[in-house]
Order: sequence, then structure tokens, then C-alpha cells
Amino acid sequence: MYTAYKFHKGRDGFYSFIFNDIMGFERITNKGVNVEDVKLAMKGHVPDGYKFDPEVQFQDDDDDDYNSCPTLDDRVHVLVCVIPADNVSLMSPEVVTKMREVREAASEMGIPQLAILTKVDKAYSQLTKDIKKVYNHKDLKQKVDELSMLIGMPPNCFFLVKNYHSETNTNEDIDVLIRSTLREIINAGEDFLNNL
Repeated sequence: MYTAYKFHKGRDGFYSFIFNDIMGFERITNKGVNVEDVKLAMKGHVPDGYKFDPEVQFQDDDDDDYNSCPTLDDRVHVLVCVIPADNVSLMSPEVVTKMREVREAASEMGIPQLAILTKVDKAYSQLTKDIKKVYNHKDLKQKVDELSMLIGMPPNCFFLVKNYHSETNTNEDIDVLIRSTLREIINAGEDFLNNL
């Protein structure tokens, strides 16, 4: 399902950004989201709450939900690819091809692209003790370089985060990684808007 998430700003309403979440790619063609549907979502043709059918592409001529006249607010301003660090080795060539195709379409639309490598502590257990050293970790840097080559995105567009999993309280070191990543996403979105 294509889902929009707004963030409350206390009594002042909502922040001026929205995250749209979409299901991931699968190796098998009729599983996961269709590449062409992602392209339509980036252009603003897919409404919030639309449930994708992996076997049938979303089209304007057969669906009442199709937004034929998307506004700037409907369009995607930043494409963010989320990749679990502990599953990178399981990425199939088919999934990589789909990621590259979507990224290239985003480039043609002028949409900036970023990637978030999540669960870095699960992939590299030594980071559990000191997550602050995540950007200095030699093996993780090598993994980012490898992913950069695979999907065609520069290494400086990858951001590293540790997910909250078993923690019962917030942790400043984890929050710093998440906040700095969010800041870069918002900055990229503002750059997109300023370049229009």
C-alpha cells in the first residue's frame, strides 16, 4: 500500500514534509512493487492509500484512483532507498536492476536520490558498543562503496543508521544518526523545490 506519513508539530499542526512509504522490490517479477508503479508514484499519479497489485500495473485508463493532473505537492521531491545492512548480500541481481531503473527514472525527473543503510549494528556487531564510530568503520565503508557501484549512487548519498529494536529508552547516539539523515533528506527536498 502507498502510505503517506505526516508528522505532528504539537499544537501547530504538521511539519511541512510528508514521507510516502511503498513496499519493496522482490526478486520474482510478480512479487513486490512494480517498477512502473514506482515511476508513476514519483510523478504524483498514485494516491495515498492505494494498494498495489504486483501482477497488474497501475494505469490511468482502468483505475478511478489514478491522479491524471498531479500538483507539485503530489510529486516526489526526494527518492530514498532503504536497505538493511544485514541483508545486502541477499540482494538479487533482479532487485538491483529494479533499483537502478527507478533511480535512473528519478534522475530524468530531476529528483535527488539518497539511500539509508539500516541495521548497521546487526551487520557489524562491534558497532553495538559504540555506534558513534559508524562512519569510521572500515568494513561498512567498503559495503557502502560496493552498494554505490551496484545501484549507481555516489557513496556520499548513503546514510547509516541503527534501528531502535530492543531499547526501551531513546539513545542520543542513535538519535544523532537518525536526525542527521532526516536533515539531509529535507535539505535534498528543498534543493529540488528551489531548482524548479
